[in-house]
Amino acid sequence: MTKSFQAVLAEKHGDDVSVKVTTMTDEDLPPDGVLIKTAFSGINYKDGLAGKAGGNVVREYPLILGIDAAGTVVSSNDSRFQEGDEVIATSYELGVSRHGGLSEYVSVPGDWLVSLPKHLSQKEAMVYGTAGFTAALSVHRLEENGLSPEKGSVLVTGATGGVGGIAISILSQRGYHVVASTGNQAAADYLKQLGANEVISREDVYDGKLKALSKQQWQGAVDPVGGKQLASLLSKIQYGGSVAVSGLTGGGEVPATVFPFILRGVNLLGIDSVYCPMETRKAVWQRMAGDLKSDHLLNIVDKVISLQEVPDALNDILENKIQGRVIVEL
Repeated sequence: MTKSFQAVLAEKHGDDVSVKVTTMTDEDLPPDGVLIKTAFSGINYKDGLAGKAGGNVVREYPLILGIDAAGTVVSSNDSRFQEGDEVIATSYELGVSRHGGLSEYVSVPGDWLVSLPKHLSQKEAMVYGTAGFTAALSVHRLEENGLSPEKGSVLVTGATGGVGGIAISILSQRGYHVVASTGNQAAADYLKQLGANEVISREDVYDGKLKALSKQQWQGAVDPVGGKQLASLLSKIQYGGSVAVSGLTGGGEVPATVFPFILRGVNLLGIDSVYCPMETRKAVWQRMAGDLKSDHLLNIVDKVISLQEVPDALNDILENKIQGRVIVEL
């Protein structure tokens, strides 16, 4: 490989964290991984937190940021992967306790890698990234628990975010009637381009008042928000329906009652995209290249940037200035 390369490095100085693009060498990378030349990465909210003091994401600094990467194997100490193989790396400890994917080269344990499926490009894989995998895993789990187009509409909260936007796109592709909830009504046209049939305000999901049970409205929901809004939407899920929760931007506490579960048989499905078992991970990525792949997928891309533009983009995602996905082309 090239002796030196460019990477986005976060360093801690006292109580502050700085992020900059810097030159590193192959000796800076962990020696126990499959070496990958990165083609594309992406910007995630978690990456923004990793580059911020008090973000409580990174285990130890300095660290190359980036929880996502797609690229080509340069060298391998794992018999499952050979030079020239195209691979995807998302989640696990990448960009948290191990140098991540916002780098021209990345070293990843073979156990964390997924071979790039047929009918999916490296760029498309990073349009998905961890956010897209989370959305697809949510739909996968919901369908395992009985979700189907003929049973009624599906709610997606946090619709302008990465998980929400891709969930809309996937559900629309699958033939569902999709209801998108957002705090930004100016984004209605964008959400309909992704495949939403209806766009409602977040107040239509949670108006500040919680009830044990409310009128049944949706057969299921993809929820990356959590908090009191999750408690409210649980009270509005149809009998036997399910909610897939994957985030806590609305808070970690859910002041719900047991009534939706014991009187309507509602299921609350926890979605973990970080340590999801590899068998399930591979199956979902295959679906993302197949029956879950939407014609609207590229509409989720806000912009494609260079490595040099990443520090500003990390600030933007924390300040909610990004709509959809930001892709980093290396």
